[in-house]
Amino acid sequence: MASFSFGTGNAAKLLRIPLYAVGRIGTLLLPRGRRWVFGCGAGIGDGALAMQQHAAAAGHDTLWLTSSEREDREAAALGIRFARKSGLRGWWVTARAGVLVVTHGLGDVNRYANGGAFVVQLWHGIPLKRIGLDSPATTEVPKVPGAPLLRRAIAVLYRAAAQRIRVLPAASHRARGRLESAFGLGDDRVVVTGEPRVDVLSAGSGEERRSAASALLRRVVGDIPVSARTVLYAPTWRDGAPDPAVPSAAEWVQIIRLLEAQDAVLLVRSHPLGEGGYAPPLPSRRVRALGSTVIADVTPVLPAVDVLVTDYSSLAYDVGLLSMPVLFLAPDAQQYARTRGFYGRYEEVAGHDAAADWTGLLAQLEHLLADRRVYDAASVRSATLSAGMHAYRDGRNTERVYDVIRARGIPAPKGAA
Repeated sequence: MASFSFGTGNAAKLLRIPLYAVGRIGTLLLPRGRRWVFGCGAGIGDGALAMQQHAAAAGHDTLWLTSSEREDREAAALGIRFARKSGLRGWWVTARAGVLVVTHGLGDVNRYANGGAFVVQLWHGIPLKRIGLDSPATTEVPKVPGAPLLRRAIAVLYRAAAQRIRVLPAASHRARGRLESAFGLGDDRVVVTGEPRVDVLSAGSGEERRSAASALLRRVVGDIPVSARTVLYAPTWRDGAPDPAVPSAAEWVQIIRLLEAQDAVLLVRSHPLGEGGYAPPLPSRRVRALGSTVIADVTPVLPAVDVLVTDYSSLAYDVGLLSMPVLFLAPDAQQYARTRGFYGRYEEVAGHDAAADWTGLLAQLEHLLADRRVYDAASVRSATLSAGMHAYRDGRNTERVYDVIRARGIPAPKGAA
């Protein structure tokens, strides 16, 4: 079921205005140092992890801000120094940091202590659905008296927070325009360097990527037969609304029958902000959960996947770096276009044959898995779509972003030549 909405989040933001004001006064009184502080709304991973590892290897003092015991354990396992982002300790390290690196928003670090910092917003995907200032959902508030005024206040707060961003990497010039519009930033802030989060899909050879991803997948979901194809189902968040694509009991029967007939395994990754009820009525080894509670960042697993099924996720652009076929299941495409909106037309990405239900999707999936020519044609289409959105595929996006940060006045590590 849905677990979060823009409306509830924005209501909480308005109630916290006095805390933001007090925190801002505090940051004006404290000098900022040289430490790089990292946070990620999805956990220990995404582009923030790639950037932390690069900055640490370069000799910078780095610290990760966590929000749970699980993140504490994962940071410790990677040898990353960490502190909790909430409370006085989190406020202090955020207020004293020279560089703040986030992937979702300023709440990835301590939200009351980011004023005056050099903020690097890595974001977490090439926008397919409208985001930020381009989407009415961003300024949604509860339906209460004075709601229009509250929406305008949220818009002002959003713009003010976005103006603190000093560097926002874009995957390509096409993606750059979307980010400039969504965050209200000029082209001096949004730079085409490629995204650090997808370096793992380009670095090394295809065999190396597949081997590492397969080993990681086995660790988190258990053994998968070597002969089995893997299908990743990754529906996106619907801004707090229920997910209309959750299968019925009868549809689960159809899904499992197809998986058995085609020797395939379905990996289900609901969006972390709206976990759907994607558990079959009877347990099956053909269906494995791969949600955010299983693995925070799904990107390193992608080279072990054979087919992606999604609706509006930016993964549709990313898996093309691997020439992975993509099928689309979007029962609410027209409604989503009205309420959230897309950049361009949905058909430009999904084609004109996006499935409206599981019956239609399973027919497409069976055709794809059973006919190599169909699979290869879908692979070419996926790679072509990705080529229009990812300008770089050399595994060096993180390095380019780091160079931009350094070129904008961030000092070298202490002791560096």
